[in-house]
Amino acid sequence: MMVARVQGPGEWLADEFRGGDSWKVRLDEGQRREVLAAVRAAGAAESVAAGAGATGSEAAGSGAGSGEGLALPTLGPVLRRVRAELVGGRGFALVQGVPVEEMSAREREVAAVGLAAHVGEVVPQGADRAPFMHVRDTGADPAGARTRSFEHSGRLGFHSDPSDVVALLCVRPAKAGGSSVIVSSVAVHNEIVRLRPDLAEVLYRPWWHDRRTGDGPDSFYTKPICVRRADGGVSMSYGPDYLRSAQRGADVPAFTGEQAEVMDLLDRLTNDARFALAMDFREGDMQFLNNHVVLHGRTAYEDYQEPARRRHLFRLWLATGVAESGIS
Repeated sequence: MMVARVQGPGEWLADEFRGGDSWKVRLDEGQRREVLAAVRAAGAAESVAAGAGATGSEAAGSGAGSGEGLALPTLGPVLRRVRAELVGGRGFALVQGVPVEEMSAREREVAAVGLAAHVGEVVPQGADRAPFMHVRDTGADPAGARTRSFEHSGRLGFHSDPSDVVALLCVRPAKAGGSSVIVSSVAVHNEIVRLRPDLAEVLYRPWWHDRRTGDGPDSFYTKPICVRRADGGVSMSYGPDYLRSAQRGADVPAFTGEQAEVMDLLDRLTNDARFALAMDFREGDMQFLNNHVVLHGRTAYEDYQEPARRRHLFRLWLATGVAESGIS
């Protein structure tokens, strides 16, 4: 199989965006008030539903679980433009100024889900099918068989999440560190084709991955790192931490020499300043990434001692539709 350079949206280099604001959406004061009013209206609807005897899930559906998102007459069209940029453009955006500092814990949950629903359909996560996950350091062992990457403060290698889009809403940043770093997986793919066309083909073969659901065989599965998109582009599904931890599986073969070599090359390129664009999350920032064309990582961070000041983000997975994401 001869792998060629791919065409399509999502290819960029960091210098195209470093120091600029074209990828940022800053909420003005009117939009901030609109979000706050919509969140509180959704909370009031939940209270009415609960008082009328609705179940917990039905009450949540009146606000945070709504597929239509919050009622945002001015901000809604802006978020739909963000969606268009994610699906057919550069593949990432940073929305700034969500007024989380004025919200209760429950209102922040409603805001996270209600804003994300304007960009895509919220995909349930975890065994309890929650609409979001809390990203914070729980003291979990990064090497644990059941530890998820969002449960510790260590560095995260560049990876993609198993959804069309991943969104992160920052409630509180870390004391130090914890920068989000992203790369265009399309650009990285094409650089591998240029440098080592013999290794590019290895990305399209089945690889063993780890779900980290335990030590049984159901924790391990195979899929390629790269698949072709119907629009002529490429979708990359990569996670070096989970590929390496899959090696613990009793029936998982050791990496071949080619696999080890291409992983080394991927790790080198994703950490190359030509490709890597870093951003420091601030309170109220909401990042959106298209997992098909963007890989993301995180630097290690130092947290505050006081629980009320510790780093806290919401993670949401979103579906934009097979036809739009272009996967064949």
